[in-house]
Amino acid sequence: MIGAAVLLRRPDRPPFEADDLLVAAQLATHTALGVDKAVLYGREAYIADALQREMLPDSLPQPTGVQLASRYLPAAESARVGGDWYDAIPLPGSRVALVVGDVMGHSMTSAAIMGQLRTTVQTLAGLDLAPQEVLYHLDEQAQRLGQDRMATCVYAVYDPIAHRLVVANAGHPPPVLLHADGHAEVLRVPPGAPIGVGGVPFEAVELPAPAGATLLLYTDGLVESRSRDVWGGIELLRERLRDAASVVSPPPLEPLCDEVLEILGPGDRDDDIALLAARFDGISPSDVAYWFLDPQAQTAGRARRLVRQALRRWDLDDQLDAAELLVSEIVTNAVRYAERPITLRLLRTDVLRCEVGDDAPLLPRMRHAAPEEEGGRGLYLVNRMAQRWGATRLGAGKVVWFELPLG
Repeated sequence: MIGAAVLLRRPDRPPFEADDLLVAAQLATHTALGVDKAVLYGREAYIADALQREMLPDSLPQPTGVQLASRYLPAAESARVGGDWYDAIPLPGSRVALVVGDVMGHSMTSAAIMGQLRTTVQTLAGLDLAPQEVLYHLDEQAQRLGQDRMATCVYAVYDPIAHRLVVANAGHPPPVLLHADGHAEVLRVPPGAPIGVGGVPFEAVELPAPAGATLLLYTDGLVESRSRDVWGGIELLRERLRDAASVVSPPPLEPLCDEVLEILGPGDRDDDIALLAARFDGISPSDVAYWFLDPQAQTAGRARRLVRQALRRWDLDDQLDAAELLVSEIVTNAVRYAERPITLRLLRTDVLRCEVGDDAPLLPRMRHAAPEEEGGRGLYLVNRMAQRWGATRLGAGKVVWFELPLG
């Protein structure tokens, strides 16, 4: 039972007649239908909100050379849940992909499509495709999901070693970069067509990403409302960023996100909001060592010597033996299958990270060698001695990496 309707008359009034009862029954029926629809509407909005929150990341990664912070706000209670999402995906070479997207519409369907597109982006990022290629394949996936599956998305890749940012946009509001000197810049990125249009190429641009700068990716719910258009909201966002930087530059990242959300007025919550902020710290060139090595029998020995020289230059003698051994094992495996020069890179940050790249796409798998076998124990040693290790397939080949603690 949804509720009860009670109709009363004063004692001096005539009693209800049959027509009165008919009108009362019709009124109760229509009221019950309205209440029932409201309950179903609220239940659907609750389910969609829970679904969307479950598909958003529980926490952000902590990649080297960049600080990350995020916010998500659902729409006001009068609106259904939409399909906004954000993500930060670690890539080989200490790079990180920064993603914000917005599925058009407000329903459980929008939230479900958001989950599918977010998963697709993660898969494409794992292939280390260029940003414009990620959007191209995401557009294809949206078309396979059905007609009118439209979304906007911005996909950026930050390289803390090169201090560069590569961005591609699919109909999304442009990123804003807050420089260390307090200047807030709207990045000039070709807007592109929304995801789901089909048959439209996407274009990427490469931009400088100076240390101390902060990149903000956001959905239109932050800058667009009934009281202002998108560009008016973006200008208001720039002003708020400049004000925050005038107090302390660069402003702390978490408080900055809260400060940004304060541009929303009481009636500006017509849409849900996703916000992703990235503070570029970068990695100093003095903390990087990089070599190309020909795939020859003596390459493993040369790799050991190069690692020994670099670690002594960095005063990391305590890690010499472990690093030499693990590099030798991984380089030996790369030489066995590579046809082109392999790459060897060392990064000194809060850990010592070693990356070995080759053009063979097959990822290594750890196995237990039989007692009579002479080989097959390399990855077992890496797994036992490294703090962390892994392998990532690239567009042309793979990278195998490991990390050792410092000190």
